[in-house]
Amino acid sequence: MRSSLFLALGLALGSGALLVDNAQAQTARQVRAQTEASLTLSGVIDIGREGQVEGFQLDHREKVAPDVAALVDTTIKGWRFEPVVVEGRPVPARTAVRLRLLADNMTGSTMQIRVADANFGRLRDEKNLTSDDITAVKMRPPVYPDKAVSIRGQGVVLLLVKVGRDGKVADVVAERTNLTVVASERTMQMLRDVLAKASVKTARDWTFRPPTTGEYKDREFWTVRVPVNYAFDQREDRYGRWSAYIPGPRQQAPWKTGEDDKASGTDLLPEGGVYMVGREEGPRLLTPLG
Repeated sequence: MRSSLFLALGLALGSGALLVDNAQAQTARQVRAQTEASLTLSGVIDIGREGQVEGFQLDHREKVAPDVAALVDTTIKGWRFEPVVVEGRPVPARTAVRLRLLADNMTGSTMQIRVADANFGRLRDEKNLTSDDITAVKMRPPVYPDKAVSIRGQGVVLLLVKVGRDGKVADVVAERTNLTVVASERTMQMLRDVLAKASVKTARDWTFRPPTTGEYKDREFWTVRVPVNYAFDQREDRYGRWSAYIPGPRQQAPWKTGEDDKASGTDLLPEGGVYMVGREEGPRLLTPLG
């Protein structure tokens, strides 16, 4: 990719940056070096009986830069999946996919772009959820904390929520807080804490409808992952556009979630959804990412 992409990413960082004083400037520059440029895309993959990719449809292709779309096409066509087996026989399959692309070498005039993460699952929306799924009953969104508003702090908190058989929240933890602003490490840590605490406090009052059918219906409890987005203009459609963010440290839940330690795609979940952890919904990709 040419330097035009680098300039666009620089503007993205500048528009989202927090104001810092001279004493914090050096630390802020060090933090900025941790910034990742991310682009999230989605689509549908057709998989053959032997696990080969037979087709790929990129969502909203008209919103994606042609060279980026071509990179995604070439990458996915080279993938191989574990064959999908039904009643002992491999069958053709179709899976939804969400992709996260990362831009590396942000300090130079050119950048390398790679597919860094992928999440596979059923073709689904709120209209085709079944009694196999956990669904939301009451999910009041958290109030934007005043302390975060005062410094124009923005980010996404990923919550892990433990749901009991009565549908109430038994426990909740902020798994990760990714920020879309740059400041000193101290200021960013404060902002992560403020956004995480606001999310956790509100989530404790949420209620859910547990699954009543399927292989997971008899569990003692369920774990769901819920992304909470804090942004001043959430109506803006950013599909196909690069976003700069600083990834936060990941915290494990104090209970067993049933999820593989190598689980991928957890940063790609669309806002407003409830995603059951440890549930196998999509095919297994055999080709290494990157």
